[in-house]
Amino acid sequence: MAECQLTTLEGCELVIGRYPRFLYNARGGSAAGEAQRADRGDISLSFASETTAIPALSGRTARFLGLPLPPGLSVEIHPIRLNGTLQPATGQLELQFCAQFRFQVGFGPGLRYCAPDLLVNALLTTETICSQRHDRQGVRLEGTNTGVLVGAAVIEPTGEAWLDRFLGLPDEALAVLECQLSLAGGLDA
Repeated sequence: MAECQLTTLEGCELVIGRYPRFLYNARGGSAAGEAQRADRGDISLSFASETTAIPALSGRTARFLGLPLPPGLSVEIHPIRLNGTLQPATGQLELQFCAQFRFQVGFGPGLRYCAPDLLVNALLTTETICSQRHDRQGVRLEGTNTGVLVGAAVIEPTGEAWLDRFLGLPDEALAVLECQLSLAGGLDA
């Protein structure tokens, strides 16, 4: 068993439903976990949700249609599960990702609205994904163990009628995550 670290980088994107993509700077996000050799030389990765931090989408980190998100608007990401497999020989990485996305907007001092969480459950991969709405190619981990994970997920309705109509739920979401994976203890990829 060895330690591993997944770090999120600047060139990320998020898309929900029919809306244009959000450009997302996730630099500074990280997940600490454990790595272990598995079958056929693969490396099994497991990251604890309590050691996983992903920057919120906000005016500082996200742009929509070329503009930063409005002040007071944010989407916090609360990880539930992150684990998967790395094939060191090829750089192929697959991670099962599950998180709650929490939309919040502040209307002034003491006035804050929090929508019901959007549950996102997706397989993030360095390979190609093809879904009803999205077709994207990831990038396998290379010399510095930097790559791009892509994944699509169906987002179910939240039960909040206005939000479900606004987002057109149920519908698909797409995540594009530029990341770097570090392995310790002789498990280098």
